[in-house]
Amino acid sequence: MNIDGYEFKSEYFLKKFATAAAQGEARGEARAVLSVLDARGITVDDATRASILACTDTDRLERLVRRAVTAATAEDILREP
Repeated sequence: MNIDGYEFKSEYFLKKFATAAAQGEARGEARAVLSVLDARGITVDDATRASILACTDTDRLERLVRRAVTAATAEDILREP
C-alpha cells in the first residue's frame, strides 16, 4: 500500500503512519488556533489552551481557527452554536 509516496507492506505500519499523520494535522490546527488568538492579542487561559490542544477533531479545529479570527475572547471560540 502506498501513502504519500511511502510503500507500506505491513498493515501495522500503515495504521501507525495514518495515526501519526492525523495527530500531526490536529496538532497543527490547534497551534493555528492559538497563533491567531495570540496575533490578535487575545489572552488564552490554561484551561482553554489545554482544551484546544487536546482536541483531535480536525473539522472542529478548522471551525475554531475561523472563529478565532473574529472572537472577542478565547472562550467564545469553544462555544458551539
